[in-house]
Amino acid sequence: MYKKNYSEDFFKCFNDNFRLTTVEVIYHMPDYYSVLQEFIWQTLDRPPEYPRIHTFLEYWEKNIEGKIHSVRISDRPFLNYSEIKTVDKYFKL
Repeated sequence: MYKKNYSEDFFKCFNDNFRLTTVEVIYHMPDYYSVLQEFIWQTLDRPPEYPRIHTFLEYWEKNIEGKIHSVRISDRPFLNYSEIKTVDKYFKL
């Protein structure tokens, strides 16, 4: 019997236009408002709406004391089709 050796979620990323997204959040320290801190996070998200990032930032605003100063978002394709190579042979040891 043939067994799948790929993840359905992996290929779903291609079809749904997911991109590897880096988010840089600059925020004020709660006790020292003049001091800025940086938080960097990477996730898979869909531009231009970025639903996962919006959910995260809404959570931050409601539950974290540090007030957000600025947010910078950058993304790149998760994986290009040209980066995928098919394998025509494999050996079992």
